[in-house]
Amino acid sequence: MHSRLLSTVVVTALLLTAVPAVGEAEIYYWRDASGQLVLSDKPKDPAARTFAVSQSQTFRTTRPLVSGRAAAYESLIEQHANEQGVDANLVRAVIQAESAYNPRAVSGKGAMGLMQLMPATARAYNVFDAFDPAENIRAGVAYLKSLLLKYRANLELALAAYNAGPGAVAKYGEVPPYRETRQYVAKIRKAVDGKPAPQVRLYRTIEYVNGRAVPRYSTTPIEGAELITPGRH
Repeated sequence: MHSRLLSTVVVTALLLTAVPAVGEAEIYYWRDASGQLVLSDKPKDPAARTFAVSQSQTFRTTRPLVSGRAAAYESLIEQHANEQGVDANLVRAVIQAESAYNPRAVSGKGAMGLMQLMPATARAYNVFDAFDPAENIRAGVAYLKSLLLKYRANLELALAAYNAGPGAVAKYGEVPPYRETRQYVAKIRKAVDGKPAPQVRLYRTIEYVNGRAVPRYSTTPIEGAELITPGRH
């Protein structure tokens, strides 16, 4: 069997084991101008050939498929999510939305690395190299936690601030009416939908400043602190 045909069969077999068959279906395949194999459920090229997919066999996986790129950062995500008290699923979704797990990503506005840290944020969290995954995730998760605290665990506001900046959220008093920001928030909410909801345990203490009671919030239970329900004022 020629190597090109063999690779086609192998790739197709892997695809079939990754998704369940529904009814009788066909998978189309062709090669693009660069010679890369393209697989689709729609015939987007007249030269496409097909594979029939029958419901006679059931394909399923016992765990979500994780790309090698994403898997490489699992231990860092778990470590810093646990240390900061932020849900790891939320961190994964933010990294996917921000950089698609590319540690060298740079945005047009200068945001850097996996969690797309702006230079000012990197400096605030003592990041020496924003392209170092360990430093980037440490600072990104800490910053995300600070936003969850700032907005009393209101996930949509925290995500909006992560994307557009706290100033934009303050200006509108809600998720800013920016198309990119609203799509960003919706994308991450969808990614964590069905998974354990991000939980941040908030504790409140009262500090008196010039005779005025000022509430202080923290994720650390200290003596005299009151555990409050996320979102409660």
